[in-house]
Amino acid sequence: MANLEDFDWGKFESQGFGGAYSPAERAEMEQMYADTLNTVQEEEVIKGTVVGITDRDVILNIGFKSDGLVPVSEFRDMPDLKIGDEVEVFIEDQEDPNGQLILSRKKAKIVKAWEMIYGALENDTVLEGVVKRRTKGGLITDLYGVEAFLPGSQIDVKPIRDFDIYVGRKMEVKVVKINAAFDNVVVSHKVLIEKDLEQQRAAILNNLEKGQVLEGVIKNMTNFGVFIDLGGVDGLLHITDISWGRINHPQEVLELDQKVNVVVLDFDDDKKRISLGMKQLTAHPWDALPAEVEVGSRVRGKIVNVADYGAFLELMPGVEGLIHVSEMSWSQHLRNPQDFIKQGDEIEAVVLTMDRNDRKMSLGIKQLTEDPWTKEDVLTKYAVGTKHTGVVRNLTNFGLFIELEEGVDGLVHVSDLSWTKKIKHPSEFVKVGDRLDVVVLELDAAARRLALGHKQLEENPWDTFATVFNVGSTHKATVLEKSDRGATLELPYGIEGFAFPKGLVKEDGSPVEAGEQVEFKVTEFSKEDRKIILSHTAVHTAQPEDAKRKKFEKKDAPAAGAPKAAAAPATPKKEEVRSTLGDLDALSALKDQMMESEKEAGEKKLAAAAQARASKSTDAADADTTESAE
Repeated sequence: MANLEDFDWGKFESQGFGGAYSPAERAEMEQMYADTLNTVQEEEVIKGTVVGITDRDVILNIGFKSDGLVPVSEFRDMPDLKIGDEVEVFIEDQEDPNGQLILSRKKAKIVKAWEMIYGALENDTVLEGVVKRRTKGGLITDLYGVEAFLPGSQIDVKPIRDFDIYVGRKMEVKVVKINAAFDNVVVSHKVLIEKDLEQQRAAILNNLEKGQVLEGVIKNMTNFGVFIDLGGVDGLLHITDISWGRINHPQEVLELDQKVNVVVLDFDDDKKRISLGMKQLTAHPWDALPAEVEVGSRVRGKIVNVADYGAFLELMPGVEGLIHVSEMSWSQHLRNPQDFIKQGDEIEAVVLTMDRNDRKMSLGIKQLTEDPWTKEDVLTKYAVGTKHTGVVRNLTNFGLFIELEEGVDGLVHVSDLSWTKKIKHPSEFVKVGDRLDVVVLELDAAARRLALGHKQLEENPWDTFATVFNVGSTHKATVLEKSDRGATLELPYGIEGFAFPKGLVKEDGSPVEAGEQVEFKVTEFSKEDRKIILSHTAVHTAQPEDAKRKKFEKKDAPAAGAPKAAAAPATPKKEEVRSTLGDLDALSALKDQMMESEKEAGEKKLAAAAQARASKSTDAADADTTESAE
């Protein structure tokens, strides 16, 4: 070691700091110093060494001119961190206002994560993430610090009903889409399962054949059936192939995720559609139907379906019979089956036909009661002349059908509804559902036929009309309607008459119009044809009887100015003539008196009948009102 006393301090001070180095030595020293430092750039990920740990920060040496600080909170996933460990960090700022190097481990992890995500998408590799939470339509998965969206449809090959069971679990996924503009990542777990199922699906399809029994899991339910996962291949189990009995929805007997055994019923050539059955694994209920169930026997069951044409009675699950609507009542008028029975009713029926080979049977419930036409009292109960009250069930152009009791109907011809009114269609008189009093006109029990009448309940008023509306009598009448053929007139007591056009001329020459009420004279009366012909013209053109007589007497008297003949004894012949004329006048007066008396009697009789009908109608209306109130 050199002696300090021999050191030239003056020379040293005159050269200044570093002046003792030659240019070569100085360059060598600078190179040595530069080799100890790294060139770093901001927003770059590099490795650093832990050189110190405090309560707040971790001190890292990245080979820069100064050490960097990273918050301890960013190392929570590394509880065993110690001095000397190497970690990757992100350079946020080479020098802050305090001259401090700013680093971030969190951002370094995100940058690395994105590199791995892009690499997984390009290389079709699998990543492992952790499900953080559920969201609308799927799950949020953490991929090394980056949140990725896992749609519900991409979780599994079968529909997932509860997403919460996956929260907190690790799951392998594949990246299927990246939106760089919004940093969105979409992943799928389903594609991994599908790859695993490809071999299994191929094995199932290659060995698939009709009649094969397979085990599957119910994947989805609809109102027409269920879809069953057969291990990568889906098959449809139709609702009609679930049970031999009738069910309204598969959920009545099956549950989601339930394991079931099914048999292959059919599939297409591409094996894309597979039809499955479950009831076919059990014996058909018809095979267990007791032998005593045969035509004519009584059975009991439950109504499982009601249609427009009838109802189905289930004797036991899988064994049903049809009750046609015509077999529900002895009535000839078919009605809605809902009027007799409803779904869910438990009833008794009689077996009408049965075919065990085709597994079909028809049933009837009207056969439980006696046919009303075969009863012993039918001939006396509905004898000709008996009176009844029935319900109008149907209207036709020629009449109406009345139901006297269930199964017993009768026809009332349109001509048998009224004595006085000319009814063109029964709807002018009654409507369906009305109750009508009738009398039996004809009975044919063998043919199940009744002829009924309504007008026959009253005496034929035409016998009385003959005395009131005799030829030559005048009456006030109202013109109801008018046509080229003539006019229909409304006469007293509800009777109708007819006037030809020539009888509708007034005294002033103008015609009688519809709606007018004027005097009409009866010109023709026919009780058999129930026809009255009248004329208004005859009223003002007719000559009084006394004028006729005077004209007749004047014709027999001698002309004025003629010489009077010599008086001669009256001959018996002349006296006989005078006597005959007198007698004729007396007879005529007597006849008029008798006709007037008959007319008055007839009018009284018709008035009494009208009052009786009005009273009867009032009583019927009161009865209907009381019945409705009850």
